[in-house]
Amino acid sequence: MKIGLSTCGNKPVTEEHFAELAAAGISVVEISMNLNGALAFDPARAMAAAEAADIEIWSFHLPFAPFETVDIASTDEDIRLSTVELLSGLIRKNGACGIRNFIIHASGEPIQTELRRDCMAQAQRSLRTLCDVAESVGARILVEDLPRTCLGRSSWDILELLKADERLRVCFDTNHLLGEEIGDFIAKVGSRIASTHISDYDAWNERHWLPGEGCIDWKSLYRALLDTGYDGPWLYEIGYEPEWSIVRDRELTPEDFVRNAREIFEGKELTVIGKPLSPMTFWKA
Repeated sequence: MKIGLSTCGNKPVTEEHFAELAAAGISVVEISMNLNGALAFDPARAMAAAEAADIEIWSFHLPFAPFETVDIASTDEDIRLSTVELLSGLIRKNGACGIRNFIIHASGEPIQTELRRDCMAQAQRSLRTLCDVAESVGARILVEDLPRTCLGRSSWDILELLKADERLRVCFDTNHLLGEEIGDFIAKVGSRIASTHISDYDAWNERHWLPGEGCIDWKSLYRALLDTGYDGPWLYEIGYEPEWSIVRDRELTPEDFVRNAREIFEGKELTVIGKPLSPMTFWKA
C-alpha cells in the first residue's frame, strides 16, 4: 500500500514539507484543516507544490466543527442545509483542482438516543446531495466511522448511511470503534472501504497514537484489509506532536511513519516510541 499522512496537526502545506515527506517514503497526503483553514485553503497552489515533490493529494477532509453550525445530520433543517451548501462549495473548489476523495463525518455529537433515527435520515438526505456534487467534479464521498454517540459508530451505522447512495464509500478510522471488534467491522463493510485513517488507541476512547502504542492487533488488521481487496493508501491521521494522552521524548518524523508502516507490512515487531499516560482519563482533565 502507498504510505500516506494527514496534514492534521502537522507542518504547513508547502513544497518544502511535501519534499520532506517524499524523501522519507510518503507518497500520498490528506488535507485536513479546521473550518477557517479549509475555507482559506488554495488547492491549485497545493496541487502544484505536491506535483513538484511527486506527492499525490489523495483526499480532503471536509470540516466537521463547530458541531452547533456544521452538521449534515442536524434536525434543524436550516443548519443541515447551510452545512450542505458549505461542504458543496468546498467539494467544487477542491474537486475542480483534481482532488478526488472527500472524507466526511456523518454527524456531530452528542446525539440523544431518541433522535438517532431522525439524524440518520437527515444525514442520508445530505449525503445523497453531496454525492451529486462530488460526481459533478469527478470525485466521491467517503463516510468515516466515528466514536461514541456519533452516526457511524458501528458497521450497522455505516451500512445504514451507505444506503443513502451506492456511490458512497468508507474511510476506515482504526481508532474510532469503541463497541465493535475491528475485524468484524472490516468483514461487514468490506469492499466499500476506500481509504484509511491509521492510528492506535486503548479501545476506551479515540487516542490517535502511533501503531504499537495502543492495543490494536496490527498484523490481523492489515491482513483483514488485504482480504477485502483493499487497494487504497495506508494513511496516518496522527500529528507530529504527541496527543495529551501519550508521552514521547520527541516529536514524530515522516521517517517514523514510514518505518512503522513497513514493520506492519512485513509482520515485524513494531518500534514503540511513546507511552500512554497512567492513570488514563477519558478526556483531558
